[in-house]
Amino acid sequence: MKKSKLQDLPKKIKKYFLEVKSEMKKVVWPTRQETLRYTATVIAISFVVAIFLGGIDYLLNIGLKQLISFS
Repeated sequence: MKKSKLQDLPKKIKKYFLEVKSEMKKVVWPTRQETLRYTATVIAISFVVAIFLGGIDYLLNIGLKQLISFS
């Protein structure tokens, strides 16, 4: 007779976590310096994009107000 899927579940869970443990040993983690550099880069790019989009929003807002005032 076949085992039910429920009976196989603990075996599958154990296998899954053993595979996760094995894969985590292969991960190359960034150094503290690399992490700080990447974080600073993301913050700087986010700031530049925010200023750019804010500028576009401001210009479109002025243009829309001008368009409405002509009506």
